[in-house]
Amino acid sequence: MKKRVALLGATGSIGTSTLEALRQGKEDFEVILLSSHTEFRGLIALGREFPGALLVLSGENSPGTKLSEEDRGKIAWFGRKGLLRAIAECGADITVNGISGAAGLEPSLAALKAGSDLALANKETVVLAFPLAADLAKKKQVRIIPVDSEHAAIFRLLEAHGKEPAEELLLTASGGPFRAYSASQLAAVSPREALAHPTWRMGPKITVDSATLANKGLEVIEAVRLFDFPREKVKVVIHPQSIVHSMIRLKDGALYAQMSRPDMRLPIHEALYWPRIVFSPFGSLNFDALTLQFEKPDYQKFPLLPLAYEAAGAGGVYPAVYNAANESAVTAFLEERIGFIDIPRIVKSVLEKDWYAPSLDLETILDADERARNMALLQAASL
Repeated sequence: MKKRVALLGATGSIGTSTLEALRQGKEDFEVILLSSHTEFRGLIALGREFPGALLVLSGENSPGTKLSEEDRGKIAWFGRKGLLRAIAECGADITVNGISGAAGLEPSLAALKAGSDLALANKETVVLAFPLAADLAKKKQVRIIPVDSEHAAIFRLLEAHGKEPAEELLLTASGGPFRAYSASQLAAVSPREALAHPTWRMGPKITVDSATLANKGLEVIEAVRLFDFPREKVKVVIHPQSIVHSMIRLKDGALYAQMSRPDMRLPIHEALYWPRIVFSPFGSLNFDALTLQFEKPDYQKFPLLPLAYEAAGAGGVYPAVYNAANESAVTAFLEERIGFIDIPRIVKSVLEKDWYAPSLDLETILDADERARNMALLQAASL
């Protein structure tokens, strides 16, 4: 029987890679739901390729999404509420969440609540509300399967060796395009330069996050929460080639690594087929000419990484605040309203406020998220 797949964010970078993996495994999967926020032309084209899939346009009222009556008739659901209802009713066996940003949180929870396994590329689900997601997954007896290459690697390594023998988790980071820059060079970085990632091809927000190491900071928070490890046991290693995606160190000192070419289709393929291991044409390495380099991250030049450790240690809504403040600051940077080094300054300033929360329900998390975003935007406007 084919596995029924819902793909959220089908026209984005994760969605595009997922579709390639699904096409490769078309005998094993049935695509039953495809969503996009505003890219209705791409969504309708995918509807022609996958005629059995329900189409959802979650950003119906966004600029540039005026549909003709003919096109409107091809879309089954509209808006955020339509997306959540479609997820609840489609009957997916696995939902791939490739939605970017905090907008992906509620769809993740909806998928788990519907009894679907969740292949998760949306960091914010874990950073903002992993306790809620984990509780739902336990109640519904479904799995959260990470799709980020680093966490997908750790997921597989811990499956192979077990959690109890593991002493440390080591996340690798490319270091971005500016790891060798001086402080004065970082101050002059433009959005165009920040969007030129040396290894991966991603959306603008995550590309800037990779340049500031905020992306790795978010991954530290994710690893702490996903794998229930203390923050001091989660380390970051700069590895420019992006061949080693993560490592685990066992208590006997032995180090185990997951290695492949930097190709997002491989962890997506693994998540789609989990728990089976099936041939993949993605990521195979050629050892004829392979150089691997490792170095320590520079916390002084890239303060968003140590700030993430602080947020992970503080717990509560602090990880959500870190994420929200960073998103607002990155937006301001891309719009050329602040400089590159202003991003961590804004995040630090917002995190220094009192974010004590007596409970961690969804309303509390989303309220902290909104307040942190607004605070960061005000900070950006004052610079």
